[in-house]
Amino acid sequence: MKREYILAIESSCDETSVSIVENGKKDIATVVLSQIDIHKKFGGVVPEVASRSHVENITIVIEECLEKSELTMDQIDAIAVTYGPGLIGSLFIGLQAAKTLSFLYDKPLIPVHHIAGHIYANNLEKEMEFPLIALVVSGGHTDLIYMKNHYEFEKIGGTLDDAVGEAYDKVARVMDIGYPGGPLVDKLAKQGEDSYKLPIPLDDDSFDFSFSGLKSAVINLVHNESQRGNEIVKEDLANTFQNRVVEVLTKKTIAAAKKYNVNNLVLAGGVAANSGLREELALQANKNNINLIIPSFKYCTDNATMIGAAGYFAYKKGIRASLNLNSKPTDSIK
Repeated sequence: MKREYILAIESSCDETSVSIVENGKKDIATVVLSQIDIHKKFGGVVPEVASRSHVENITIVIEECLEKSELTMDQIDAIAVTYGPGLIGSLFIGLQAAKTLSFLYDKPLIPVHHIAGHIYANNLEKEMEFPLIALVVSGGHTDLIYMKNHYEFEKIGGTLDDAVGEAYDKVARVMDIGYPGGPLVDKLAKQGEDSYKLPIPLDDDSFDFSFSGLKSAVINLVHNESQRGNEIVKEDLANTFQNRVVEVLTKKTIAAAKKYNVNNLVLAGGVAANSGLREELALQANKNNINLIIPSFKYCTDNATMIGAAGYFAYKKGIRASLNLNSKPTDSIK
């Protein structure tokens, strides 16, 4: 097979990342510059600060990635970039960099939806088989996606309110344990027991999710216990909250696989790094004889490698964008 190299740029939120991926499955070189330490003091991502950091670092990250890969721009076949969804200012910086490279070096410009990138992070672990169901869980998304083949997406369910990662951050804030909330709640959950009364959110036969009620239940529980003078056992609350989240995510994902008669599942997004979800989904997939791919931790959070993997298959399908391509803060995958 001919070696084809995609240079990819990801800047949808607070990571400035550039990667070069070979044939949609081999990470040749990746550089990720995280802004977590910058935003930690604010308790969340500040869009203007994120954009400014991207401006300061995008050129440096591109140069470092090329140097790390030992490739030249002449060897690059196409430029892939996240055009949305995400923070409009952050997306704009990465998109302008990609357009500039495309124009200067006369390379095709490949637009990649952020969720497609998360799904294709799994192709870096093992070649995906179709049809499949993808559970995409992150700070901004909680979606179930059905795929008949490469780069064919059908959203069959999603959150009606908060994304699961957003719920984790809000619960962490209520518990006063820091930012980012997801990894901290997960760590505490391993040390606690399921001892609090919390509801299973939107426990029905649909493939939709809702986490605002569960989040509110945690807020009310903490407030009521405080009013009574009782101390919250943070480890137990984290364990109880995580168990409810994992239960509904796993239950609906397995149900979707059965309804759509698919044998393949992939887990994607930042919350794919959650140990409780990884373990329970693997257990239930094994019980139901379903093949499951879970990305390595480094490919769960935002990175350009996943954009390069997705971009390769978009490139092979003839998907191209003009230099008029605009960033989109909201956009449905299709």
